[in-house]
Amino acid sequence: QVQLVESGGGLVQAGGSLRLSCAASGSISSINAMGWYRQAPGKQRELVAAIRSGSSLNYADSVKGRFTISRDNAKNMVYLQMNSLKPEDTAVYYCNADIKPGGLGWSYEYWGQGTQVTVSP
Repeated sequence: QVQLVESGGGLVQAGGSLRLSCAASGSISSINAMGWYRQAPGKQRELVAAIRSGSSLNYADSVKGRFTISRDNAKNMVYLQMNSLKPEDTAVYYCNADIKPGGLGWSYEYWGQGTQVTVSP
């Protein structure tokens, strides 16, 4: 069974930094895209950043220049380095991945359980 587990959330003051990590585990044949979404109270879940197997990157306009997504294919991990954090970055951050499980010929979308990021003014 494939699982995504996030870590690294917490409370930080505005202007500070946090690094989120997400590990994919289980029977995995291949991983296509990996990324991060966030959901603030009363708002829809939105894409923050994504990285594809060919290293193609995609960022939300609101985080460009402040956040950096990276990936370690050997460890099946994805990271989100968040700098110059703002109170409006406060949200639950979810890891997302498009994974082909071992023994199957197609891929599925998986989500982590979420990690809270709170940025105080």
